[in-house]
Amino acid sequence: MKNFVVIYHAPASAVEQTQNMSPEEMQKGMESWKAWAAKTGDGLVDIGTPLMGGQKLSKSGSSPSDKDVMGYSILQAEDMQGAKALLVGHPHLEWASGCEIEVHESMPMPM
Repeated sequence: MKNFVVIYHAPASAVEQTQNMSPEEMQKGMESWKAWAAKTGDGLVDIGTPLMGGQKLSKSGSSPSDKDVMGYSILQAEDMQGAKALLVGHPHLEWASGCEIEVHESMPMPM
């Protein structure tokens, strides 16, 4: 089995929506994520967490990230097709207009 890193992207407008949600609304929104996690079963290695405040680092210093990364998950599947199949119907894609998911195969480090 291979690991796949899933990266969630969302526009600033979607992020602003969550900042105005009550705890009850947030909990209700998580129900679809819990259902997806249950459906994914052993294919879900780590549901991940939301991400914010990213920094872009370079030799000359750092600056705020210009990417719209919202969070991550880690999946396990035989191949990319299997990983993509686990993401069919993912609730992030239904959240707001402009939401996207990237999936990357995690390659072994040559040592």
